[in-house]
Amino acid sequence: MNREVLLILFQIVVLVLAFSVHEAAHAYAAYRLGDPTAYMLGRVTLNPIKHIDPWGSIVMPAVALFSGFPLLGWAKPCPVTLRNFSKMKKYDILTTLAGPASNLAMALLALILLLVLKHTLGRDAVFAAMDITNAAYSNMVDTTQLPALFPLAVLLYYGILTNVLLFVFNLIPIPPLDGSRVLRYYLSPAVEKVYDQIGFFGIILVFFVAGRYILPIFYTPLLAVFDAVLIAL
Repeated sequence: MNREVLLILFQIVVLVLAFSVHEAAHAYAAYRLGDPTAYMLGRVTLNPIKHIDPWGSIVMPAVALFSGFPLLGWAKPCPVTLRNFSKMKKYDILTTLAGPASNLAMALLALILLLVLKHTLGRDAVFAAMDITNAAYSNMVDTTQLPALFPLAVLLYYGILTNVLLFVFNLIPIPPLDGSRVLRYYLSPAVEKVYDQIGFFGIILVFFVAGRYILPIFYTPLLAVFDAVLIAL
């Protein structure tokens, strides 16, 4: 199989898993805090079929893959019934932040597993994975003779790239992202009304403005921390 095709497949697998964990985390947090809505709808699951949104999970990532944008998107929003929360504002914010937190946790898990691989397979396998998935490390190491488990290192490094990206992306306070759901609690009623009506324009802002200009400001230094740990330890 062509290497480029294989790398695209790896990215898709990691993205689908990241979406599923993200939405399942929302649903589980809501359930534990008193709202069983998403739990009753079967959203506390890693089954991607339960979470896929045709526009955000298929169309947007496909456009990103073939247009040079970061591999971004979103899953079907997790339903929350606010009146089920005994502390509506606090528990809604916690439920909202559970999604991005799950992506950060997955990135940290991928980092730990890559460190294990680095000390078992050898550093070349891990550095080669960074080499072919991140342009910043082009020609960092010889990729011609690598162990059979090298593809696992590639998959795990995509786990870092994708989950760090989604962690930062979802915290951007533009509807329909998680950051907007938190921010709206701190707006005046008049501003909140306008803010909630951004709708489709929010998606355009997210994809063409935030994804290209705002995201790198926060994503690049956070990814650099993960890479520095991976290289140093």
